[in-house]
Amino acid sequence: MTNAPAPTPQPETHGRLAGKVALITGGSGGIGLASARLFAAEGAQLLLVDLDAAALAAAQAELGDARVATLAADVSDEAQMREAVAATLQRHGRLDVLFCNAGIEGAIAPIADYPVAMFDRVLAVNVRGVFLGLKHALPVMERQGGGSIVITSSVAGLRGGAHLAAYAASKHAVVGLMRSAVLETGASGVRINTIHPSPIETRMMRAIEHGRAPGAEAAARQAIASRIPAGRYGTPEEVARTALFLASDDSRFCSGGCYEVDGGMLA
Repeated sequence: MTNAPAPTPQPETHGRLAGKVALITGGSGGIGLASARLFAAEGAQLLLVDLDAAALAAAQAELGDARVATLAADVSDEAQMREAVAATLQRHGRLDVLFCNAGIEGAIAPIADYPVAMFDRVLAVNVRGVFLGLKHALPVMERQGGGSIVITSSVAGLRGGAHLAAYAASKHAVVGLMRSAVLETGASGVRINTIHPSPIETRMMRAIEHGRAPGAEAAARQAIASRIPAGRYGTPEEVARTALFLASDDSRFCSGGCYEVDGGMLA
């Protein structure tokens, strides 16, 4: 069950997501929270899913109970993802947008030293989590006659990543899931796309910087940023803007695409 009461009737809202209901995984921080703020400002009703119950409560307090409900859940667990979709339908009666954003970076290590248990966990969260989102949201959206599914991949989903083999493999895999789902949904009105951010100002990048150069994180950051033509990391809000475009009717003929938000990193 969600931890918020049924919302009271609200005044008519206007915006690019007015009247739409969105489910965001990994919704309590980083790209997920930035997207929740933007989606709410554009009129959406939200259900945020994350493992961190305290961070979810903070997000709900910021955005308001009437606009946002939350559910602490593990996206790699089928029963919990089924509950997330069911909770969205119970609260709002429909599901227009699924933003599969939950993800973990895993260990920073060469393949020969990479822990097998960590490899499995990265794929469970980053790939199975997306698969389960598709599995349980697609039938709902197809019955409705449409919807938008946005999946957070990475620049590492379109190229390799030294010492990030599990992460890169997982971000490649979700592109395959997206493309397969697009071919299966056909003319149902459901659109599915992936977003490919470069390094973004989030907790994940702090962990990667530390993993690459413990005690010399600033130097690692400078080295990573030097590979981005824009000369800097992106912000969660910049990624959220692309997610909003794909979630909204502005992208109604966009499906099967890989959208780079990378400051030119893949040029």
